[in-house]
Amino acid sequence: MTDTLFIDGHSLTLELLAEWERNPRPVALTDEARERMRANQALVQQVIDAGRVSYGINTGFGAFAKQTISADKVVELQYNLVRSHCCGVGTPLSAKLTRRLMLLKANSLAVGHSGIRPEVVDTLLALLNADVLPVIPERGSVGASGDLAPLAHLSLALIGEGEAKHGENLLEGAEVLKAAGREPVQLAAKEGLALLNGTQLSAVLAIEGLFQGEALLRNAILAGALTVEGLAGSFSPFDARIHELRRMPGQIRVAERFRSLLTKSEINDSHAGCDRVQDPYAVRCMPQVFGGVDDTLRHAREKLELELNSVSDNPLVFDDAVISGGNFHAEPLAFLSDFMAIALAELGSMSERRIDLLLRKVNPRLEMFLTATPGLESGYMIAHVTAAALASENKTLAHPASVDSVPTSAGQEDHVSMAPWAGHKLLRLCDNVNTILGIEMLSAAIAIDQMRPLRTTAKLEELHARLRKAVPPHEGDRRLDRDMQAISAVLKQDAFADLLP
Repeated sequence: MTDTLFIDGHSLTLELLAEWERNPRPVALTDEARERMRANQALVQQVIDAGRVSYGINTGFGAFAKQTISADKVVELQYNLVRSHCCGVGTPLSAKLTRRLMLLKANSLAVGHSGIRPEVVDTLLALLNADVLPVIPERGSVGASGDLAPLAHLSLALIGEGEAKHGENLLEGAEVLKAAGREPVQLAAKEGLALLNGTQLSAVLAIEGLFQGEALLRNAILAGALTVEGLAGSFSPFDARIHELRRMPGQIRVAERFRSLLTKSEINDSHAGCDRVQDPYAVRCMPQVFGGVDDTLRHAREKLELELNSVSDNPLVFDDAVISGGNFHAEPLAFLSDFMAIALAELGSMSERRIDLLLRKVNPRLEMFLTATPGLESGYMIAHVTAAALASENKTLAHPASVDSVPTSAGQEDHVSMAPWAGHKLLRLCDNVNTILGIEMLSAAIAIDQMRPLRTTAKLEELHARLRKAVPPHEGDRRLDRDMQAISAVLKQDAFADLLP
């Protein structure tokens, strides 16, 4: 593996992105990308020299698109654009998401259709490589005409007028560039607009939802399998023949994963003659529902792979024309975030139902609310209430943002995507699902404890042991919030992924 990640606007993948985030290394443009960008930027200069009117190069923006700007003002126009669009509000993006945003923006510009010099991207990458991270407020984008306000704050740092964090230090103005060993960017025609237009914030949030969602699905399968054993449930619903007849690829894959966990088990053998004919849907239908989640996430992954190497600013510069279009509209990303939110909410909803089953003696070998002394102790009664509260909250968060639109820019931008909000609420929903699954795992672990001396399957015994390492067993009632926080942190690290094929 090379010590540098070279980007060219064509080769970035989600797998490569995730690996780079786990093991950061310097990022640089390829020579081919530099050549494309220089040639493309020369075309912008030709437009100015020829006096041709072209949106964003020598016109105003949005509702001011019909206002022609004289050649001696085109650079001032770019600075005014960056400054005036710094209207973000709210908590700054996390360091992780800011790094991802910077990389995606650089990669999009590297395609070479944005009319921007490679030296500008070099400065952006210098900040990234020095871990000097512009302060970018989360809120203020409607996901159309690009994620304008967030990207304006990124751009302001490049011209020596913004803010950035370097470790724990807050830097301002020229100190931001100085920390990366660079001088402030001197913007040329079209460059401010190229920096501001783009769907990178929307993409960053959707990608984070995808990465978290894939981990949630793995943890849901593990939690669900442990609950099957905690309930002394049937393995029959996971039989491959059932799922082959449904023909749904995700369902077939998920059922196979369950079968890898639900193997030889003393608990399962102990209820071979049980008179319970069927388990409730939240247990029996996990392959069908989880399979739908799996298919949804795979669809999102496929589309986000394409978005990684896309050009989403405007106008776009070609050999023979500068063309104004609408690639900055983030509706495709809004759909993906909304679709994932709907699917992942169901993981939490089903998990809450399985927690309830564990707590109310569906398995007669368990105590009510998993207590040792029913009545004197409340056990996991209120932990379930917390799960129910979060599952209910998720039903509101799963309402699609993409069905809303608020016209902006005096009606010129009359339909917007709301993709950033779709992404933000997706991440809040993921956090809720993570907590719910943690409560289920803790409940199922206690159920396995109460089934002793019987043992579960080899892989589920390993899962149980790891859970007990994170949250040791205890006697009697105690505060459970810290246990829930501890297991939630473990699940966020996707620490049990190796237990699945």
